[in-house]
Amino acid sequence: MKIYEYGNKNAAAVLIQPVGDHELAGLEAETHEIKRLTNMDFRLMAVHIKNWNRDLSPWPAPAAFGNDAFGEGAKDTLEEIMQLCHDEGKRYIIGGYSLAGLFSLWAAHETKFFSAVAAASPSMWFPGFIDYMKSHEIKCSGVYLSLGDKEEKIKNPIMKKVGDCIREAHSYLEGRGINCTLEWNQGNHFKDTEIRTAKAFAWALAL
Repeated sequence: MKIYEYGNKNAAAVLIQPVGDHELAGLEAETHEIKRLTNMDFRLMAVHIKNWNRDLSPWPAPAAFGNDAFGEGAKDTLEEIMQLCHDEGKRYIIGGYSLAGLFSLWAAHETKFFSAVAAASPSMWFPGFIDYMKSHEIKCSGVYLSLGDKEEKIKNPIMKKVGDCIREAHSYLEGRGINCTLEWNQGNHFKDTEIRTAKAFAWALAL
């Protein structure tokens, strides 16, 4: 497991973010934006994910596009990430973009290690995930959700459900007494990914 670190290694707040190859170039810009948005000290630990669809999926699912189906590697990935959360004096926040955002939500249902979730444009359309949320209690106190206002306006019959799913998740978590916000951003899924992720982490840091 390769870790890319940013910020202050001695900070009390530790941000854990699963990232793919496509996100590595934007991590410095994301870190800068988090610093701009909050005056809180933090350490960002970006965990490199080798196989995005396999290693972040909580259970198998058919390919939503192309031929790359989803595996069930999330459990193994979470076990590795939990090894980074051994200092009881630190506050750990997990978050990420797209499937990493969904993984972060799932992780907060599986373990109490994380105080908050920063899920930017999470893949809420993932088959069975809303039902999973309703049958498993989340173990953190705060959840940030966001979506681009064009993300549900696509032809893909699976992924176009993302808007309805994220609204349902937001309503459900609020009904359970979780401090949960849903922010709408301009554009499709691929616009301003670093900025959206930074906003998610900044919100969680401020809790």
